[in-house]
Amino acid sequence: MTWPCLYTVCVMAMLSWYPMSCRWSLPMMMSITHRGTGVGLSGGISAFALLALVLPGNYPYYLDLIHSLSVGPALLSLAKFGIAFPVSYHTLNGIRHLFWDSGKGFKIPEVYRSGYVVIVLSILTSIAAIAYM
Repeated sequence: MTWPCLYTVCVMAMLSWYPMSCRWSLPMMMSITHRGTGVGLSGGISAFALLALVLPGNYPYYLDLIHSLSVGPALLSLAKFGIAFPVSYHTLNGIRHLFWDSGKGFKIPEVYRSGYVVIVLSILTSIAAIAYM
């Protein structure tokens, strides 16, 4: 068998078994989401700080600008949820990781249970934050 043909057979074999053997699980998705919210929050805070340094005007000017847009309450609540959920999820999942660092909660049922608790509490705390703001 020649090299290109062997390469094609190897790639096809690899592609044919990988999707079937890799199943998405709650811990895997939560790990990816935890990393994503961390990167997103870090980038968002850095961008906000950089813009605060270089843009003219001060905070009340931009707050008045946002108020002048007259966005509806549904869109405003959605934007608030978009800010509150990553913060609450990343914080609560970080607390979950601290428990893991202490050696607790490593059994599979406990991992799933704590994952569901983090998701539910993240949604509830985000809704509470929206209601408070």
